[in-house]
Amino acid sequence: MKILVAIKQVPSRDSAIRVNAAAQWVDESDLTFEINEPDAYALEEALQLKEKHGGEVVALCAGPSRAAQTIREALAKGADRAIHIEGDNFDSLDTLALAKLLVAAADSEKPDLILTGLQSDDLGSGQTGVIMAELMGLPHGTLIMAVEKTDNSIRVKRELEDGWFQHVTMPLPAALTIQSGINKLRYATLMGIKKAKSKEIKVLAAASLGVTSEPQVQRLKVYVPSRTKQAMIFEGSAKESAAKLVEKLKFEVRVI
Repeated sequence: MKILVAIKQVPSRDSAIRVNAAAQWVDESDLTFEINEPDAYALEEALQLKEKHGGEVVALCAGPSRAAQTIREALAKGADRAIHIEGDNFDSLDTLALAKLLVAAADSEKPDLILTGLQSDDLGSGQTGVIMAELMGLPHGTLIMAVEKTDNSIRVKRELEDGWFQHVTMPLPAALTIQSGINKLRYATLMGIKKAKSKEIKVLAAASLGVTSEPQVQRLKVYVPSRTKQAMIFEGSAKESAAKLVEKLKFEVRVI
């Protein structure tokens, strides 16, 4: 079984985020980068499926040259090879345009299964995997908590609301977006890091894929939310004050 895993390089969670001068994105000059955590869970699920059923795991990443570090990490953890769609200004693309690039690179691979993380830590749209499936005409499932392979199909467990789950049998090929926490992430071993140096990374220039797409979404401005502090004092007895507090928490703050 050939499994293709779409991964993304995002700013590290402990990075100090600042908006760039154009107010269109964050200033990346002093940032450190890492693999998108939800994608790391998708990669781990792919590696576990390979260990059970055999086959090949291919990492697919669209990003600038620095994304090669994240690709090497995926290879060190156990991916067999990788495809790097290299270019600039990926942050200016909307989800549809990015998905078209990924599909153009993935189409020739003819994977049995495409896995992505549920969403990215930077933009968080949660749409890339679903749009890829739609463009490729594949059945897809979201919020996947477990995957079981049968002869020509898979049975997945989807997380719903309020602690409910849904079990669905799907034909292959298919596309899934993996929920974070589905499994325990592995670390790259020293042997894995050494092997990664000799594994294939196919570099494709984004411009060479022939993908043209008018943006359907335009980012007008990026800004840091303003911080405000407000204190409220409830007059009356303890019972009256408690009732007022509950009302505020329920209907204004909406935490209960």
